[in-house]
Amino acid sequence: MSHKRIPKRKAAIAVGGVVALGAAALLLPHANASQDIASGGAAAAPKTLKAADASDLASQLAGLLGDAFAGSYYDGDKRQLVVNVVPGDDDNVIVQAKKSGATVREVDNSMTELAEGKRTLKTEATIPGTSWAVDPRTNKILVTADSTVTGEKWDRLESTVQGLGSGMATLKKSEGTFRTFASGGDAIFSGGARCSLGFNVTADDGAPAFLTAGHCAVAADQWSDAQNGRPIATVDQAVFPGEGDFALVRYDDPATEAPSDVDVGGQTVGITEAAEATVGQEVFRMGSTTGLADGQVLGLDATVNYPEGTVTGLIQTDVCAEPGDSGGSMFTQDGLAIGLTSGGSGDCTVGGETFFQPVTTALAAVGATLGEAGAGAGADDQAGGEEVGGEDAGAGGEDAGAGAGDQAGEGGGEEAGQDDGTGYGAGQDAEDGAGDDGLIETH
Repeated sequence: MSHKRIPKRKAAIAVGGVVALGAAALLLPHANASQDIASGGAAAAPKTLKAADASDLASQLAGLLGDAFAGSYYDGDKRQLVVNVVPGDDDNVIVQAKKSGATVREVDNSMTELAEGKRTLKTEATIPGTSWAVDPRTNKILVTADSTVTGEKWDRLESTVQGLGSGMATLKKSEGTFRTFASGGDAIFSGGARCSLGFNVTADDGAPAFLTAGHCAVAADQWSDAQNGRPIATVDQAVFPGEGDFALVRYDDPATEAPSDVDVGGQTVGITEAAEATVGQEVFRMGSTTGLADGQVLGLDATVNYPEGTVTGLIQTDVCAEPGDSGGSMFTQDGLAIGLTSGGSGDCTVGGETFFQPVTTALAAVGATLGEAGAGAGADDQAGGEEVGGEDAGAGGEDAGAGAGDQAGEGGGEEAGQDDGTGYGAGQDAEDGAGDDGLIETH
């Protein structure tokens, strides 16, 4: 991600334009434009919508349907919003939902019942290595346990899930281990730690700043854009663990240019605004270890029990990530900022689960804005240190209990071991991460 400058070799593209990404031409805009959302008019068939428009419609229907609303998700193949409705005495709610242009599906579990199930899990099964989130596609709570949940812990979790009832939750076993990912995006450094700059923003007083993962910011106060470089930014606010995993870091130089874009390897994608995630939505993640990866949103308001503590309010996805990707940007093909990489399990060879901090929640909490306020850096701007991409993005690091033994980037890197046993330390060679001249492929 180009956060403070746009080097000459990087050609900025228009939002929604075509980006060449190695063997995969992702970020290609949909051929059909989103249809306007009607408000109450009769609809012969569900409307085709962009994911962002579907999210807006889902919010409107949640208020309209009240207790009958049981969640929603985006059908990417049909480009339609699917709304779950709990049938009741008033069939008019279903008629209203259909008139709005959504596909309506009757389900058994209400949002109140699903929320009660999550509260039971919190009370009886808050075990490190577990997570849970509502999956509106199954109308159940998806409970996931990583490889550390065995023996009595597994028995306790399984018993709790079974106690919710057969139609309330599903239990899944993950081969990996839930942990925060150390590093990502345009690499930022503090001592032996390496993390990711997520999105450039404007602080409430108009000063330039950026968002990153909270577990990075609680580990160190000052951050540089080069390994062993001079500090360029200082942590202002940080949350981790608890109600999120995010931080606001202010640039020390108030004249720093901070464009809102994502560096996808040789080219940039302009970021126009922050948006809420929608289940079923296609998203992209950028990180300095694994480069560009894509996948779908699986669940919202997820609870993850990391070794460092419980974090709530996250986005669950099937996008892969590895050490070196923490704090990295999750965004859409049309330039919407969705999330900041928090942690998860697995890797980009076998896959896994990755959780993201919603950008909208982070912005509201720290009082910052994203969009036009961050634009304006020229193509020749080189403010503050060497260009991040080759050698800079290749330095390894460890952070907040999640050490990284990776070599990330074409310029080579320094290996760093685990500091407390919770890091990967896998020595992953990610030459396809953030190289100087090559284009990024997805994994």
